[in-house]
Amino acid sequence: MINRRAFLTQAGLIGAGVTLLPKLSLAASNHVAGIQLYTLREQLPKDVRGAIAKVAKAGYREVEVFGYSKQNGFWGLKPVEFKKLLDQHGLKSPSGHYGMDMLLGEGKFDELDDAVAAGKILGHQYITMPYVDAKFRKTGADLKNVAAKLNMAAKRVKAAGLKMAYHNHDFEFMPIDGTTLYEVLLKETDPAMVSFEMDLYWVVRAGQDPVKWFEKYPGRFAMVHVKDMDKQDSKLNTEVGKGSVNFKQIFAKSKLAGIKHYIVEQENFKIDPYVSITESCNYLRNKLLV
Repeated sequence: MINRRAFLTQAGLIGAGVTLLPKLSLAASNHVAGIQLYTLREQLPKDVRGAIAKVAKAGYREVEVFGYSKQNGFWGLKPVEFKKLLDQHGLKSPSGHYGMDMLLGEGKFDELDDAVAAGKILGHQYITMPYVDAKFRKTGADLKNVAAKLNMAAKRVKAAGLKMAYHNHDFEFMPIDGTTLYEVLLKETDPAMVSFEMDLYWVVRAGQDPVKWFEKYPGRFAMVHVKDMDKQDSKLNTEVGKGSVNFKQIFAKSKLAGIKHYIVEQENFKIDPYVSITESCNYLRNKLLV
């Protein structure tokens, strides 16, 4: 998922500030807060237009979509209609999560082609694979096959003018035949065609250090899910800044990682979801993206 305000502490600098402020404003616009709409998976089907309006009101400027189907579109809206809704509220959609297990199991590209078509309408930069079913990751050979299929998909996505990305949970760090799925994907996918969206919560929950992955594979992590961990129960999320994930330490290495998009996600709530996403957006903008 910004304290972008520059202030002058000496009266003698006010005149200079007139010329400096435009540059500061330009720099401030480089990073904005995004949200993975899965966060509002219960609200969107009930009132997609109202939910998107509240996302914009909370301060977000980017949304990452999920749940698209050719039959139902995005919560009953066709991609063109959903794009108009985003435009109405000043929102962009750099990425979407699209289920592509058929690609791994049957080698078909139907679902991928549908995702690319929808993504191009929405203005995506990335078509993101959010999950790999357990049946495709039982052996070391399976892991290599996933990487090979991801490269195949990435070629097709690149031909359409977009880029493939992969989003992790915690199972990617489980040892399988002396390696892990995350290691195999980072080693064997083409950096020119495949980026990674690191879900920081899941990495930390898996006992991993995000910064060490940034150092080992610099520039591969175009997006991060800014998801905090409840201090009392690590299986739960909380508002960004209230939990135990050390975002400041992680974001200090943003340039090394190659992060371009900061996307808040929260899977469970103790308070009203719209209050929650507003709090997370404010913390991300005012405390982290500085």
